[in-house]
Amino acid sequence: MIQKIKKISNLVSNMGLRYIFFRILYTIRAKLGWQKKTFPVEPTFKKTISLKEWKENLPPFFFYGKNIKNLPKQRKEALAETFQEIEKGMFTFFNKSKINIGKNYNWLVNPSTEYRYNINKHWSEIQDLSKEAGDIKYVWEKARFSYIYDIIRYDYHYNEDKSAFIFSEIESFIDKNPINQGPNYKCSQEISLRTLNWTFALYYYKDSPNLTDALFDKIMHTIYWQVHHVYHNIHFSRITVRNNHAITETLMLYLSAKLFPFFPNVDKWSKKGKKWFEQEIKYQVYEDGTFLQFSMNYHRVVVQLLTWGIQLSKLNGEKFDSKVYERAQKSLDFLDSCMDPVSGKLPNYGSNDGALFFKLTNDDYRIYSSQLDDLRAVLNGYTYNESESAHWYGVQPEIKEYKQPDTLNAYEKSGYYIIQDGNTKTFVRCGKYKDRPFQSDNLHVDIWVNGINYLRDNGSYKYNSDTKDIAYFNGCEGHNTVSVGKADQMLKGSRFIWYYWVKTAKAHLKKTATSYEFDGSIKAFAQLGNNIVHQRKITKTATENRWEIEDTVQNKKEHSLYQYWHINPEHFDKVKISTKDDQGNQLEPLIEEKWFSGYYGIKEKSLRITFTTKRKTMKTSIEINI
Repeated sequence: MIQKIKKISNLVSNMGLRYIFFRILYTIRAKLGWQKKTFPVEPTFKKTISLKEWKENLPPFFFYGKNIKNLPKQRKEALAETFQEIEKGMFTFFNKSKINIGKNYNWLVNPSTEYRYNINKHWSEIQDLSKEAGDIKYVWEKARFSYIYDIIRYDYHYNEDKSAFIFSEIESFIDKNPINQGPNYKCSQEISLRTLNWTFALYYYKDSPNLTDALFDKIMHTIYWQVHHVYHNIHFSRITVRNNHAITETLMLYLSAKLFPFFPNVDKWSKKGKKWFEQEIKYQVYEDGTFLQFSMNYHRVVVQLLTWGIQLSKLNGEKFDSKVYERAQKSLDFLDSCMDPVSGKLPNYGSNDGALFFKLTNDDYRIYSSQLDDLRAVLNGYTYNESESAHWYGVQPEIKEYKQPDTLNAYEKSGYYIIQDGNTKTFVRCGKYKDRPFQSDNLHVDIWVNGINYLRDNGSYKYNSDTKDIAYFNGCEGHNTVSVGKADQMLKGSRFIWYYWVKTAKAHLKKTATSYEFDGSIKAFAQLGNNIVHQRKITKTATENRWEIEDTVQNKKEHSLYQYWHINPEHFDKVKISTKDDQGNQLEPLIEEKWFSGYYGIKEKSLRITFTTKRKTMKTSIEINI
């Protein structure tokens, strides 16, 4: 009972009373059926604009029709294969897993469990976390319509009109997902993305004979009620979620009056949306350009949303608060320093749900360079790479020589420390939390050499999985760090909750004549005792792939230390790791087959080395022979 009270007290302290009271009130409103009044089903159709009027008075957008300025048509086999798969009913989920859901998918069945959601239920009655239903993201994935970018790009490069296909998909969704009913109206972010992606298709196919007056009216009616839904549910994201969801939804509200100025109420929604979007960017993107979700992938999500927002505001002759542009540039600077310059990939660090909302190249999902270049083009008018995606945003960028990251980069606000020694990157996390943590991964080390991630983060796998997988992928044992007594640095609660956040962390980087040195420490493991401090010192020999790492844990009492190293199995023979305790005793390595997830929903076999000691200090030597 005492422990339960402590956890409740800690939750209130971490999340704040505003969060707690809003969650309670929101749950009460749902149980009493109040949401059904705010979000009506079968709303009366009201025509706001005709197709002819819309085409004659098109609001500003990235392009108008199929003439994409200065974008050469290039037939690429990978694009053709992707389109042909989609045409046959084979869809790529989370940008990796190929699942055959058939040509006549009903938008309601989870293909990973075959569970069918009840379309007759109001969205507020739908459970988004259910063991029987499985991960609801499998239902949402197709319904956000990000796959249409592959179809549109195929249409453009192969000169094959696919408007009938895309409009049939949109109409199928509308017919089988009545407004505010079923799982696809549960999440306002998914609704926002669907609206933006439909808009992209409408502008590209504006002159298609397949866009009839009746279909246009049906799409506009649905879009209006989708935006209506986002506006009236916005405080759920802004108060209880406050992450990339809130940024997506507030941006959608701002753009509502820019893309659909003929809708009622959008002037008010857009004005508030702009203010909220600016507030979210200023709050969620820290002063040094790091992001409150502590996730490379979710930071890329924000980069793509900033690209849409900044470019469309520019095309409408408007500007955001200067902090938006400042944080956008800082985000680029941070992610550029994290990116491996050889592969274009970033560490598989933080929560990773496979999100890539606006896929405008054939690049693998793990490659970030084109999305970073798109924002760079919108902000500064240049890119580092030749890429088609910037042209889709209506930008004709200059190509500049790639700027190599600085040798040492420290981002103290979130706690990222990066050593770039030629083509060798050492990435270290050491940070405290003022916002909700997502994984117990402090003092994790990633090592990259010549584009290969030798020592790596094992990813997220799934958000709705069994407790064993969640503990492994989110906890210490899924990262290159140290556990005390096999515990995590914070205590895991239900869903995305952690208790006893790391509130004390400090670190610094320095360069000497022959090496680069990191020294960081965290106060953690509060569930085991008071004042447990883990200090990690890393010395990397300059111009050589050699690291000396010293881990010391104070006040651990009788608990053993467990030091984990996750190694890319394809290059296991090139990595040499040995560890001694503080008395010079060589520790015996335990080599185990474990799991790695580079893409959401996919587990691959991997290898982990574990060293264990009762002593308080471990001294490790790492060498990579290439």
